[in-house]
Amino acid sequence: MILRHALCRSAYAFRASKTPLGARRWLSSSPQDGLSRPVQSYISSSNDPYLNLSIEHYLLQNAAQESAILFLYVNRPSIIIGRNQNPWLEANLALLNSSPDSPETEPPGLGAVDLVRRRSGGGTVFHDSGNVNWTVICPSASFTRDKHAEMVVRALRDCGIDRARVNARHDIVLDQGSRGADIDPSDTHSTPYEATDFDTPKPLKVSGSAYKLTRNRALHHGTCLLSSPNLNIIPDYLHSPAKPFITARGVESVSSPVGNILLSNADFIRAVQARFAKHYEQQSLDTIDVEDEWLEISSVRKGYDELQSLEWKYLQTPQFTISTKEQVEGVNMELTVRYGAITNGSITFNNGGSTSTFELPGAVVGLKLHELSSWEGDFCSPLEGLGPVEKMKLANWLHKMLPVTP
Repeated sequence: MILRHALCRSAYAFRASKTPLGARRWLSSSPQDGLSRPVQSYISSSNDPYLNLSIEHYLLQNAAQESAILFLYVNRPSIIIGRNQNPWLEANLALLNSSPDSPETEPPGLGAVDLVRRRSGGGTVFHDSGNVNWTVICPSASFTRDKHAEMVVRALRDCGIDRARVNARHDIVLDQGSRGADIDPSDTHSTPYEATDFDTPKPLKVSGSAYKLTRNRALHHGTCLLSSPNLNIIPDYLHSPAKPFITARGVESVSSPVGNILLSNADFIRAVQARFAKHYEQQSLDTIDVEDEWLEISSVRKGYDELQSLEWKYLQTPQFTISTKEQVEGVNMELTVRYGAITNGSITFNNGGSTSTFELPGAVVGLKLHELSSWEGDFCSPLEGLGPVEKMKLANWLHKMLPVTP
C-alpha cells in the first residue's frame, strides 16, 4: 500500500528514461537548472508528503515568473488539511497511528498515517497509493479556478472516462446517470450522464483542488482518486468525533460522496502530461525526476522541517470552542482554544444539590493541546472544584474528542 522509492546513486543525477510522451528525461547536474525554462515538468519518485509539498512551494517561489510548471506525485497514506483548517475538527486524530489489529480504535487503522498542513487553502483530503496529485504553477495573471481542472478532465476523457466534468465548486466529478443526449465534446462542465431526476445517484467526487496566489504566481493543485484501496475507511479518518461539539473559525471541509475512477496511475500521468504539453504548445515534454536529493536544497529542507513541526501542524489552528453539551454526567464545560493553546473556559458542576460555576485556573490556561501528556494529569488535576469521579469522566470525554498527540 505504501509506495517505496530507490535513492539515486549520485546527487542530482536524474535517470535517463522515456517519459509517457516519448521524450527523453532531461539529465541535470542540479535541480535548479530547469527553473528558467518556459515550460517545466516534474515527477516525484518520493511518496513523502512533506517533501512533495515542500518542492511545490520551492517551485512556486523559485521558477521563472512567466513559466508554466506541471508537477505530479503520489503520497503515502496521509491526511492533508488546508492552511486555515482545524485538525481536531477535520480528522479523527486517534486513528493516525493505530495499527490494523489495534483494539483501541474502531474501525481498525491503517498504521502510520501522516497529518500534514499544507500552505494553500481549501479542504481536507486523504492521499494514498491510488491517488495521483497534480500541481500546475503559472503566472497569476492567467490563472482561473477552472483552467487546469478542465485540463485534467480532458486528460480523463482521453482515457475513455466520459463521465468526468468540472462542477460548480471547481471539483472534478463523475456523473452517475444513464446516458442521455450527446453534448459538445469540448464542454468540460457537462456530460451525457448528468442527473435528470432525483432518483439518480449524486455525482462522485474524484478530484478536489486548492490554490495559492502570490503577487506574480499561482499554484493550483488537486487530487485524483484512481484506485485507492482505502475508500471504505477514508470517511472514518476524515470524521472527527468532536465535530458536533466544536464551534470554530476558519475553513470547514464540505463532505461529498467519492469514488475511484478505476484508471492506472501510469495512464493518468501519461494523459495529463500530454494535455499539459498541448495546452502550453509543446511538441514534447522533457520531465525531471524529483528525488530525495532535493532535500539538499536549503529552502526545500527549511520548508520540509516546518511542515513536519508540531507547531506548524497545530499552532496555526484558528480559534475554536468545544463544549461538553451535557455529554459528561454532572459536568458542563466550555473551553476556548486559540492557535492551539487554551485561552479561557468555564466549568459548571453539581455541588451537593446546587450548581456551581468556576473559571479555568491559571494552571491550565496557556496549555498547548499538542503538548499534553494526558488530559487527566495536565488539565483535570488542577481543577480543584471537581471531585475525582467528575475529573475522570471529563478527562475520558476530552481524550475521545481531542486525543493526545503521540
